[in-house]
Amino acid sequence: MKTGITTHVLDLVKGVPASNILVELWSCKGKNESELLSSGYTNEDGRVESPLLTEIIQGEYELVFYVEDYWKNVEMPNVFFRTIPIRFQVSEGQSHYHVPLLLSAWGYQTYRGS
Repeated sequence: MKTGITTHVLDLVKGVPASNILVELWSCKGKNESELLSSGYTNEDGRVESPLLTEIIQGEYELVFYVEDYWKNVEMPNVFFRTIPIRFQVSEGQSHYHVPLLLSAWGYQTYRGS
């Protein structure tokens, strides 16, 4: 059984996993107080290989996806989003949260995966 917080990124423009995107996980402690917990790059399958957090602790978290360099590397001429922050709440009693990013040139979508 998987545990922790995991993610992956899919490029909906090209229909492929998005590789080499820096992803950071932050713990949000207050209105203006955050702590960087971990970071990693997506691999050729679009996944950060290791969980960004291994033990779930109740609270608010934010994943930040640095997508500007990705779009420049795939020769997308106009970059609309430089970073994409996704803030979410983690409840007690849960052991795994998977938060994917579906990425296009002009928008994105996310959901709680399995």
